[in-house]
Amino acid sequence: MAALFALAVVLGFLAPAGAQAAESPHALAAGLHISDGRLLEGNGNDFVMRGVNHAHTWYPGETQSLADIKALGANTVRVVLSDGHRWTRNTPEDVASVIGQCKANRLICVLEVHDTTGYGEDAAAGTLDHAADYWIGLKGVLAGQEDYVIVNIGNEPWGNTAPEGWTDPTIAAVKKLRGAGLQHTIMVDAPNWGQDWQGVMRANARSVYDADPTGNLIFSIHMYSVFDTAAEITDYLNAFVSARLPILIGEFGGPADQWGDPDEDTMMATAERLDLGYLAWSWSGNTDPVLDLAVDFDPTRLSSWGQRIFNGVNGIAQTAEEATIFGGTGPGDTQAPTAPGAPAASAVSATSATLTWGAATDNVGVSGYDVVRISGAGETKVAASATTTVTLTGLTPDTAYTFAVYARDAAGNRSARSATVNVTTDKDGGTPGAACAVGYRVVGQWPGGFQGEIAVRNTGAAPVDGWTLAFSFPDGQTVSNMWGGTPTQSGSKVSVAAASYTSTIPAAGTVTVGFIGTKATANTAPTAFTLNGTACTTG
Repeated sequence: MAALFALAVVLGFLAPAGAQAAESPHALAAGLHISDGRLLEGNGNDFVMRGVNHAHTWYPGETQSLADIKALGANTVRVVLSDGHRWTRNTPEDVASVIGQCKANRLICVLEVHDTTGYGEDAAAGTLDHAADYWIGLKGVLAGQEDYVIVNIGNEPWGNTAPEGWTDPTIAAVKKLRGAGLQHTIMVDAPNWGQDWQGVMRANARSVYDADPTGNLIFSIHMYSVFDTAAEITDYLNAFVSARLPILIGEFGGPADQWGDPDEDTMMATAERLDLGYLAWSWSGNTDPVLDLAVDFDPTRLSSWGQRIFNGVNGIAQTAEEATIFGGTGPGDTQAPTAPGAPAASAVSATSATLTWGAATDNVGVSGYDVVRISGAGETKVAASATTTVTLTGLTPDTAYTFAVYARDAAGNRSARSATVNVTTDKDGGTPGAACAVGYRVVGQWPGGFQGEIAVRNTGAAPVDGWTLAFSFPDGQTVSNMWGGTPTQSGSKVSVAAASYTSTIPAAGTVTVGFIGTKATANTAPTAFTLNGTACTTG
């Protein structure tokens, strides 16, 4: 995950990768393959990845996550594996099981080796050559899975030290895999911890691509705080598209961190405009929970970041299309679920509403629900849920909406549409004083500085839409950088306005604000907090 590493200066990107933009002369492999800069399925269908990353190698028991990710609408999952250099090696049996579960849940499976992260700067990192040997050792498991599996050789395989060293080992690893007979689409990550802020992958993409005798190679850029302006994002992605070199956003984050504030809205909008894939980091289990999409692997507890990715504008629920290889019906299962019960609306505010409906039934099992907005004779998918309830956010104040629900089963069969529900959002005005509880903790500290975290919980029965948190530092601490909110400080008094992705706190929900602060010797925690003027409990 590139977001954990500071970058002092963001340099200007290089000229568009590859002056020539000729179609690849290479022969196509069976299954997923590249043609004229696009990722296609074996039948020629254009496939755009929309999904998330899942840290399987560190949480091997969380196998339900693949079904949960699918139920929320994803068509792809990028699965973290280890080749044994740095973490416990994932065995062929385990990898075969992961592939089987991806297929059972109708997900395209991107498999990646994480041990290479930050090579050249992180002494613990492994080489791409070692990762290539691991993939060759899995050849028996991978053979025949070309329709379902993409091989991401190594995660962020070079740090910030001499990133020009990335090119030759990348070419060598690609050639080694092809020489061993692997025909899958290969994905390669950029140097600079995946963010290519010095433009090495961009400048050398054509030579790396041409080194693959099958032509079935796709580039992956990771977008975190380096990509904090629309110009940087669109310039980088357009350079590859103009050169007809295949690319996707293989990881990205949205919440601000101590290194900057990524522009996730532009990332997602540009990916949608250019029909490029994106895979958000990450499902759950981060050491930095600000990037957990689901809290504690629970699909019913999406974080603000998770709501943005799955149910926001240009999000997964709106844009993901299942790979056609799964065919719409599973073996022996052609029966669609029954229609869900009529949805009912509750906790309606200016920008959000909660819908709840009766469960559908199915001869095999319901895997998820799609919520659609009805407008005239048309409908637009606005959310997906693994359960019979969903909270819709980002609605327009004082606006009438009509919603309905479909049920899906694991074979892709879709029910008839439920009855509709009409919802009119409240006029804008924000939530006045709201019942709240605040947890404050010091994540880490050092001479003169510290990192803090503030968890704001809505203990009321209605969502909080728009909030300001106020508190005072006892020992003269100051906030120097914050993510999840915008701070204003006068002396010891601090006022925090919500960020766009934390502005709504569902009933019984929690948002988290993190910050870097300065301190003297003492670092006593604040003892009193107010949310929109109302005192909160603490602890």
